[in-house]
Amino acid sequence: MKDPKILLYDIEEALENKGFNLICGVDEAGRGPLAGDVYAAAVILPKGLIIDGLDDSKKLSEKKREALFDVITENAVAYGIASATPRQIDEMNILNAVMYAMNEAVKKLSPSADYALIDGNIARGFSIPCETVIKGDAKSPSIAAASILAKVSRDRECYVLDEKYPEYGFAKHKGYGTKAHMEALFKYGPCPVHRRTFLKFLNDDK
Repeated sequence: MKDPKILLYDIEEALENKGFNLICGVDEAGRGPLAGDVYAAAVILPKGLIIDGLDDSKKLSEKKREALFDVITENAVAYGIASATPRQIDEMNILNAVMYAMNEAVKKLSPSADYALIDGNIARGFSIPCETVIKGDAKSPSIAAASILAKVSRDRECYVLDEKYPEYGFAKHKGYGTKAHMEALFKYGPCPVHRRTFLKFLNDDK
């Protein structure tokens, strides 16, 4: 009987049967926060590799994600991590910034992928065949691995931002609009890494 806790390569294997050999999973992290880059990762895993505990990054503890980050990067056939800055997010909007980061992550793969599995329901601008997979980080090992690399990379950035702008508490809330973050925004105003298009509420009547 199949272990329901183990993500199976059903989607990848179906594509391999169609002749694709290097299939990458692609996911993003940081779409919703008010500050910092949005990150994306692309990962090609060895065929059939079972990574203990691999799952949607949102279901894992930070400690587990950090441990899996090392396992994934050490065992992957290839991986790429990219991001879009707050300024890029403001200029092109968050959806286009996510697509940009995802495309850049795929471009960093060496060897290159010949097919991409994109978490979600939108895929734009990819130079290789691709398909979207809704809740793919809970269905595909490749996408789950990408979700972990993206999430850990973004969290690490938040710790750097916390040292640079300690008054905002980025290490704790990771840029999300928590009560403490909102209070800091109203007290200090936005800092250079805030996404200005996400802060229209600051212009509301107080």
